[in-house]
Amino acid sequence: MIELKHVTKFYYGTRGVENVELSFPRGEIVGLFGENGAGKTTLMKCILGLHSYDGEITLDGERITRKNIEKLSFATCEHSFFPSLSPYMHMEFYKEHFPKFNEARFKSLMDFFELPNYRMPLRSFSSGQKNQFEVILALSQGADYILMDEPFAGNDLFNRADFYKVLLGILEPTETVLLSTHLIEEVSGFISRAVLLHKGKIVGDVSMEQLEETGENLVDVIKSMYQYQPDRVGKAIEQLSGNRQNR
Repeated sequence: MIELKHVTKFYYGTRGVENVELSFPRGEIVGLFGENGAGKTTLMKCILGLHSYDGEITLDGERITRKNIEKLSFATCEHSFFPSLSPYMHMEFYKEHFPKFNEARFKSLMDFFELPNYRMPLRSFSSGQKNQFEVILALSQGADYILMDEPFAGNDLFNRADFYKVLLGILEPTETVLLSTHLIEEVSGFISRAVLLHKGKIVGDVSMEQLEETGENLVDVIKSMYQYQPDRVGKAIEQLSGNRQNR
């Protein structure tokens, strides 16, 4: 289990996340949602130790250090692979450094995404293919907790829809996925839980099972929690039109 207690991160006086209390047990697929700047990436990078922070984060009851960091993997749209290396060279590198690396899963996902020749350098891949490879590495590392930050950027609708199904089919019961994305409607059918961030604070934590029992829609719940104003677009257009007429 990943546990966060009173986790706070400020950037030069600007709030990244504040007083976050969360736990992520094994076997969950958790959607992390929020507007741009809500703190989703900051929260993930705190868990990974890429940011300093106040508070406490533990992994299976222990502080996260170099001794247990291999239990975590990370897929980021910023990319964490080596662009001059080929997929084959990455596979060999990961096999050497991660004892639980799942070579069979790696090869199956490479085939599924129909990625180019194993020997081609990743810099020659398209943006979408690079993001797919980033996800493949995260899923194949052998980690117990897989963090994904906007992993589907640059991928078409059909690839994303098929990937959700594949993800459900390949995950072991002990594997946990924490997924940050703006594609709420797309992922609502396969996540088990939704954590909602707003301006660096947790404003909601709901299980999809509860929503199913009450007949509520995740998008509507999020709009309600964020106090979304459906007429804001109309008001903005009206104001902009008025500004043009007054020129």
